Amino acid sequence: MEVLIYLVPLVVGLGGLGLAGFLWSLKNGQYDDLDGAAWRALGDDES
Repeated sequence: MEVLIYLVPLVVGLGGLGLAGFLWSLKNGQYDDLDGAAWRALGDDES
């Protein structure tokens, strides 16, 4: 049970780090154009 003293703050810290990374990507517009990349992958490239 003593290991919980170390694991609980570690889990909370990693969860906060993941949340901060998600909010950073949301703020920088990573999720703005979800359909554009799908259509570009299907389109033909004519050089």
